[in-house]
Amino acid sequence: MYHAQKISRSEFVPIRNLNYHVRLWGEPAAGVAPLVLVHGWMDVAASWQFMVDALSAAFVQGRCIIAPDWRGFGLTGGQSPNGQHGTGGADNYWSPDYLADLDFLLDHYAPAQTVDLVGHSLGGNVVMHYAGVRPERIRRLINLEGFGMPATRPAQAPARYARWMDELKRLHRGELALKTYPAVTGVARRLMRTNSRLNQDKADWLAQHWAAPNAQRQWEILGDAAHKITNANLNRVDETLEIYANISAPTLVVEASDNSLGQWWGGKFTLAEFHERLQAVPHLTMGVIHDAGHMLHHDQPEQLAQLIESFAA
Repeated sequence: MYHAQKISRSEFVPIRNLNYHVRLWGEPAAGVAPLVLVHGWMDVAASWQFMVDALSAAFVQGRCIIAPDWRGFGLTGGQSPNGQHGTGGADNYWSPDYLADLDFLLDHYAPAQTVDLVGHSLGGNVVMHYAGVRPERIRRLINLEGFGMPATRPAQAPARYARWMDELKRLHRGELALKTYPAVTGVARRLMRTNSRLNQDKADWLAQHWAAPNAQRQWEILGDAAHKITNANLNRVDETLEIYANISAPTLVVEASDNSLGQWWGGKFTLAEFHERLQAVPHLTMGVIHDAGHMLHHDQPEQLAQLIESFAA
């Protein structure tokens, strides 16, 4: 099994009526910006371990690295209405909540400092919006495969709201429950099926942080099934472009060599469209991680660590 080289510690912080779990590496030093890492959908803070281990001693020295479990993921939250891991009663999730959670977390950990902010996937979407809403709080911004969502039309609104309500009912009937596994080895196999580049050692290590045994001794993914519900709100690209234009920090957008966007949306939302949106970002640099898919922090942690170090330096 994989052995972590840089050992993290866990803290729980009261944030907006939630007991937020935060994983930390290193200790803060005066004049060194904290490195804040926020994970993606159905992921956890421990997922950053491989990349943190790949960071050089010189970069980590005197730097605090902060990685929260988003609400309804990992160890943040309680039980959802269907009895699975969740946020103590929430039955759906709203994008602005991630921005507010991050704002409160930075108030706690870096009240008088700018930070280097890194987000993957859903977390990448969050950090791009946060940096446009609170530009004064960000020193360097790094977005890893956070593409945003396809454009929508007002005409989609009636069906979208109806679908949202229908899915809420399905959740409360227990129809959206996440799959459980009789042993942690099944979780590791699931991770390797999802990512063909993930080796057995890393999958075995990650599985123990990505899932936990429940009262029935079944291994349950540490993510709330309510995250699967369609967001009732339409995605407004014009709003996103205004937020992007307000980002003042130097911004690095990193993509994997595999085109995940093309696989997910089948032409409904393309890299070309995403790149067109990025033209609104004032101080933009693009990077690519080779021989990697969407989980690039698992696939090529050394490449990614070097890219982040170079940009943050």
